[in-house]
Amino acid sequence: MQSGYVTTPFGRRPMSLALVQRQLATAGIKPGKTADKWKVFRDASEARGLLGLQDRSLAVLDALLSFYPDNELRQDAQLIVFPSNAQLALRAHGIAGATLRRHLGLLVDAGLIVRKDSANGKRYARKDKAGSIETAFGFDLSPLLSRAEELAMLAQKVVADRLAFRRAKENLTICRRDVRKLISAAMEEGAPGDWEAIEAIYIGVLARLPRTPAQSDVHAALDEMELLRGEIINILEMQQNTEKTSTNDAHVERHIQNSKPESIHELEPRSEKEQGAKAGGSDEAPSTPLRNFPLGMVLNACPDIAMYGPGGKIGGWKDLMSAAVVVRSMLGISPSAYQEACEVMGAENAAVAVACILERAGHINSPGGYLRDLTRRAERGEFSLGPVLMALLRGQSGGNRKAG
Repeated sequence: MQSGYVTTPFGRRPMSLALVQRQLATAGIKPGKTADKWKVFRDASEARGLLGLQDRSLAVLDALLSFYPDNELRQDAQLIVFPSNAQLALRAHGIAGATLRRHLGLLVDAGLIVRKDSANGKRYARKDKAGSIETAFGFDLSPLLSRAEELAMLAQKVVADRLAFRRAKENLTICRRDVRKLISAAMEEGAPGDWEAIEAIYIGVLARLPRTPAQSDVHAALDEMELLRGEIINILEMQQNTEKTSTNDAHVERHIQNSKPESIHELEPRSEKEQGAKAGGSDEAPSTPLRNFPLGMVLNACPDIAMYGPGGKIGGWKDLMSAAVVVRSMLGISPSAYQEACEVMGAENAAVAVACILERAGHINSPGGYLRDLTRRAERGEFSLGPVLMALLRGQSGGNRKAG
């Protein structure tokens, strides 16, 4: 291979420092290095967008490689090909002369070939007495060998980006379908909520997508659409919890009216056993009463939940449950895990549990798994929120080990 020095182009073609750097790089090819020329060509073809090349440029590169006799590019071989423009145009599927010169320039600018021009700009080879090529002037293919690994990595990146783009478009299609059908179902069934405003947001997200979206456009739209879907699910969950709470409130009110006056104090905690710990000698786990703890106590123990309430504050149990739904989604707790907690603990106690998890988020690896574990223990009568709230009130949660 004839390298190790810098050659300047013939005639009016300009020289650049980038061209100098590329030529110096070819001089540093590791001794004995080889690469399959068609594998390198396929990688360059895959990465053509990153290299600033067009399909015609690849046709010219393919033609140049066809003039190299071996399938392997070798560091110790003569890597200069010297076809005439007529021969090159013929192998490049009859490309016009001006177009050929333009795409040869693009290949040089992309750093895939280097011109090695003779004194008069002609391409030819000078042979020794044994018939071996001694000196050649034409196009040096050394950059392809030098950049073989780089081109392979660029090709892999393009393939990965294409796959990610396809998946993003698929996810966007599914998310669009989910949002559209959820909005339609909510409107048709008269669910509470400003569904016209939500629908306007949905239409706006789609309107911002260009006719031929780029990958960044699709990812941006997907992020917005997923947030919208999450908000819709939160609204529907809040409605469901509100309906369940209203039913529970009516049940509790009847219970209070039919009990002795002092029985109202059963709604306040008295002991760990009364708050849900398993009673000795009983085969059944006691049911957990609704609103076991004063709301003020919960907010003092878990102040972080307040910022997620309506208007950034919590004025009642309904606000706490609304905030818990928002926090549930933020912490990655699945709707099914939260629903199960509501069924076992009651809606208010489930909201308190989520508030406690938020307060201890830095010590919990899996909030969803942690809530499911608490729910199973509460179902067996082995768990009470009282000790958790008292520990938070005493400010001792910072010394706990990671849970979850």
